[in-house]
Amino acid sequence: MSHETAATASEEPTARSVPLVEPADGVPHVVETERELERAAAAIAAASGPVAIDAERASGYRYGQRAYLVQVRRDGAGTFLIDPIGCPDLSPLDRAIGAAEWILHAATQDLACLAEVGLRPRQLFDTELAARILGLPRVGLAAVVDHYLGLTLAKEHSAVDWSTRPLPEPWLRYAALDVEVLDELRNLMGVDLAMQGKAEWARQEFNALLRWTPTERTDPWRRTSGMNALRSRRSVAIVRELWYVRDDIARERDTSVGRILPDAALVQIAATAPQTTADLPRGHRAIARYGRQWVEAVRRASEIPDDDLPPRTLPPDGPPPPRVWAEKNPVAADRLGATRAALMAFAHEHVIPVENVCSPDPLRRVVWQPPTDRDKAAFTRALLDQGARPWQAEIVAPMLVAAFAQFPD
Repeated sequence: MSHETAATASEEPTARSVPLVEPADGVPHVVETERELERAAAAIAAASGPVAIDAERASGYRYGQRAYLVQVRRDGAGTFLIDPIGCPDLSPLDRAIGAAEWILHAATQDLACLAEVGLRPRQLFDTELAARILGLPRVGLAAVVDHYLGLTLAKEHSAVDWSTRPLPEPWLRYAALDVEVLDELRNLMGVDLAMQGKAEWARQEFNALLRWTPTERTDPWRRTSGMNALRSRRSVAIVRELWYVRDDIARERDTSVGRILPDAALVQIAATAPQTTADLPRGHRAIARYGRQWVEAVRRASEIPDDDLPPRTLPPDGPPPPRVWAEKNPVAADRLGATRAALMAFAHEHVIPVENVCSPDPLRRVVWQPPTDRDKAAFTRALLDQGARPWQAEIVAPMLVAAFAQFPD
């Protein structure tokens, strides 16, 4: 797990922290062959208890989010570092783990790439999500380890290119330490969850992660930074064509799209609509190297009939932004404000981020288009239909009943 999204620069160790610099059993040998994988799987199967798992990707270096190193640790078996390039099918390890609990930090970062190599949890414990539910002020792995164990985890290799071969020993040491104390961390956090009355909340959240899959975005090219500056549908169509050209090049070269051409360059080309390679802007090697492809993309966009051009923006999927509710539906705005206030009070009292009690989107949808009946059961069903967990619906439904009673139709 790369710490660039799980930890922040503000997560400095406390004065009492002790550096965690060496795995208890030393730096493990990297498992690179099927025979070595079978031996590792046998050792994992012979041990007992939960299994700490992590994965390292090459975000910012390679195309996609595949795993380039998988770390597994289980008491009684030790730590294994597995190269999924040499061993692309980790199903023997998956069978060895079986129904045992996985321990991960920031599970949604790694579940997809682990599934690609045949690893899928039957139950899990996410230490980052547990930290949020417990109300810890910082939830990166380094901060949580420091909070509970008084240990400092190094972060200097979090954003390296994990597709590098052979992997340097300092990187392997860093990777092994990422799973070194997850089991101990999980036990201590489990005690705190029980003491705070949040164990059932966490259980439901962890179970929901077992069904989690990455969101497939409609028109992913619309995430191009700076595209909102383009004022014509034709320019938007050019961005679309350029985006797919860049994506094809990146996939073919197995490199990140940002290393091919930044978004700002795509927007610049779209704004000027060059007709020849000589008209292309300068400053990026890929513009010259793939000049004909960029110009061809512009040509394709220029030939799209006006009626078939993509809209500059997509219509909203769901309610309008809350900032316009007071004008469009003042009663709904009052109901949303009252429910939010009750949520904030609950979150403060129970020391949990308000978004973990109820995400903004399902709440807005239910308030904007409420059920016909305005009782707790109806609001509970509506929240569950929008993806809320039962524990969340149990808390929020009475707040909605109160808000709708306070501001009737």
